[in-house]
Amino acid sequence: MENAIEVKELTKFYGSLLAVDRVNFTVKSKEIFGLLGPNGAGKTTTIRMICGMLRPTSGTAVIAGFDVSQKPLEVKRRIGLVPDISNLFGELSARVNLEFMGKLYRLDKKTRRERIDQVLELFQLKERQNDLVKYYSKGMHRRLTVAAALLHQPEILIMDEPTSGLDAQTARLVREILISLNKEGRTILLTTHQIEEADKLAQRVGIIDLGKLIALDTPEQIKNSTQGMRALEIKILNGEDQQKWLPILRQAEGVDNASLAEGKIRILSKDLSQMIPTVVNLVDKHGGRIENISVAQPTLEDAFINLTGKSIREEPVSKEDYLKRRLPRSGMR
Repeated sequence: MENAIEVKELTKFYGSLLAVDRVNFTVKSKEIFGLLGPNGAGKTTTIRMICGMLRPTSGTAVIAGFDVSQKPLEVKRRIGLVPDISNLFGELSARVNLEFMGKLYRLDKKTRRERIDQVLELFQLKERQNDLVKYYSKGMHRRLTVAAALLHQPEILIMDEPTSGLDAQTARLVREILISLNKEGRTILLTTHQIEEADKLAQRVGIIDLGKLIALDTPEQIKNSTQGMRALEIKILNGEDQQKWLPILRQAEGVDNASLAEGKIRILSKDLSQMIPTVVNLVDKHGGRIENISVAQPTLEDAFINLTGKSIREEPVSKEDYLKRRLPRSGMR
C-alpha cells in the first residue's frame, strides 16, 4: 500500500468557528510525516478526526485502506494513538496500566507479558513499573503513554505533540525511539509546534495555520521557498529588550520579516548588502548598540515565517485570529 493515510477535504466547524478548513494530504507507507503549526492551528482537531475520535463536518480520512467513518474498528486495530492528553490511570501502576491496555487490544496473557516487558525496557521504566503513575514525572508519564500505544504493535503510529513539555534528555530518547520504529517499517504521523523537531524527524512536513494547510513538502523543499533570502542575526547590547526592536526593524527597507530566535533578532532579506547598513543605522538612530551580528542560511522556521508572516507561537490563538475563522457554513465549497 503506497499511502498509509489519505486525508481529503477534511473540514471541522465548532458552531460558527472553522477549526479545520478543507485539509488535504497523504502519509506514505513507512514514512514519518510531521504536521507542523502553532497551538490553535487545528492540528489536534485534525488528528482526532483521522483517528475517529471526532466526526468531521465534511471530508474523509482513509487509514490503511479503511474509511474512518465507515470502518472505525478496523482503523483502531491498525493505529497506535499517543494523544495530547494522557489516557492513563494515575491510581494504577505502569504495569497495571499496560495490562489494561493489552486486554483492550485482546492480546493473550503470554503476548501481553512479553510486550509489556519489552516496552518497559525500551522506555527505561522497568525499575518504576510498580509505582503509581500519579507519582511519575511528566517525562516518565509521556514515555509510558507512548509505550501503551505500541503494545499491539500497530503499523501506523499517530502522535499529538509527542515531546511537548519534556526535558531535553527525555525528548531526545522519544525521538530516537521514533526513528528506530520507523526504520522497523512503521508509519508515523506526528503533530508538533517545534520546528526543530519537524526538521529532524519528518521526511515530509505539512504546515498548518488557522485551520488551513499552507505548505506540504520535504523540509528541504519548504526551506527552498525562501530561495534568494538570507538571514541576519543581531543582538542589541545586553540590558536592551530585544522584543521592542521588532516593529522598528520590520519597517526598514529591504527587511522581509524580523523575529526573535534564541535571544537574538533574526531578520530575513533578499538583499543583505543593502539591508545591513540600513539596520545598523536604524538601531543607532533609535539609541541602541549592536553587540554582535552574523549572517546565516534560512531555516525551516524562516520558511514558516515567510509563508505565514509570523513566527510560530505557543500562546493561544489571538482574538483577531479567532474572529477570522468565524465563517458562515454557506461559505464552504
